[in-house]
Amino acid sequence: MSLPRIHVHAGGRYLITETGDPFFWLGDTAWELFHRLTLDEAGHYLDARRQQGYTVIQAVILAELDGLHTPNANEHVPLCGDDPARPNPFYFRHVDAIIRLAAGKGLYIGLLPTWGDKVCEELWGAGPVVFNRENARRYGHFLGQRYRDDANLLWILGGDRPAAGYETLWAAMAEGISEGMGRRPFFTYHPMGGASSSASLHEAGWLDMNMLQSGHVMFDAPNWEMIAADYGRRPAKPVLDGEPNYEHHPVDPYLRQWTPALGRYTGYDVRKQAYRAVFAGACGHTYGSHSVWQMWTPAREPVNFPMPSWDEAIYAPGAAQLVHLKALMLSRPYFSRIPAQELLPDVAPTPPVGDLETDRYTQRRASHPRATRCANGTYAMVYFPLAEQTLRVDLQALQGQVRAWWYDPRNGKAHPAGEYPNEVVAFTSPIAGPDWVLVLDSMVQAFGPPGF
Repeated sequence: MSLPRIHVHAGGRYLITETGDPFFWLGDTAWELFHRLTLDEAGHYLDARRQQGYTVIQAVILAELDGLHTPNANEHVPLCGDDPARPNPFYFRHVDAIIRLAAGKGLYIGLLPTWGDKVCEELWGAGPVVFNRENARRYGHFLGQRYRDDANLLWILGGDRPAAGYETLWAAMAEGISEGMGRRPFFTYHPMGGASSSASLHEAGWLDMNMLQSGHVMFDAPNWEMIAADYGRRPAKPVLDGEPNYEHHPVDPYLRQWTPALGRYTGYDVRKQAYRAVFAGACGHTYGSHSVWQMWTPAREPVNFPMPSWDEAIYAPGAAQLVHLKALMLSRPYFSRIPAQELLPDVAPTPPVGDLETDRYTQRRASHPRATRCANGTYAMVYFPLAEQTLRVDLQALQGQVRAWWYDPRNGKAHPAGEYPNEVVAFTSPIAGPDWVLVLDSMVQAFGPPGF
């Protein structure tokens, strides 16, 4: 299957296919896909994500978990002598096959040429550091030339590392990829936890989209504030959270030993981060499962207490529910959507995150709602993270009389919620839940129920 290439929309905020259709980045972090799975296993995983409505699979060629020295499922390592200028053709044939298998299933690959531990030695990771500016360009040229005809690639440089101090190396790799492809493809950058690519790269000419990693440290990490900050930068670039809290990941904000004693992130935690980020202005969102990113089975050494095995985890509640976010966004005019927190006159800005052990604002982050609307006043949406939560919503930005719906983010069903004048109205989310989306449509428009 030949997929259309992805570009940044002329407005600078969202993504669009070359055929003119909105593209909602619904990603999954399958970092070890090329390194750990057989082709049959990869096909099973990709089938599940296709059926669940995902659009982008984020995967790494030179993987994090000893990706240079532990062979892949076919017993091949990626480089000869740890030299990026000497790629092993047998390893790359497996990468080729998975990329093309994904294309045949209608999926894009968010392709990381390498995890960051092969570039930056100051932080954790098996490494070893093998890149310099010269061989980064050569390796990039090799990749670009090899995949110049694969339209389903969205290039992600970085890999859980800050770009500061390495800007010229990453730029050289991007230049090599572009030269090899004979054109400049789509690029973004995956930073370390709690950071955004914008910190060092926002004005880089090769960077098309900012990506942030809100990470796995605490409940309700305010990724919506990070999104809003990048949304406000100039020049305008799309932004999304490329690694939020993983479903199944242990919650341990205090000792950072990542034991499951305090529980694990759930589908509810996943939904909260996704809806609030998108309503703050993101062009999509990436899901993650703690078992899936590492493709863990009981036969493998675990990283931070994964559970269950990857082939069970792919069917987790949160993994199956985010398609309803994509459906909701695409059911209303897409490119005219803007953040609209001003619709919630009683909601204060999110307090800053303090010391995690004494943070007084945990509950305020947990209950924090987020609003978005069409710039032309045809619709608005408000995410209520709690059941029976009452919010006053200012409908004056909408055209005329308003029809309301309660949209269930667990199953994508829409429930009529009455008609209202365009004034300030108090809404209380249903008792079931816990979370809901209030969809507000101008009755001047002939919108059907939200979602698919």
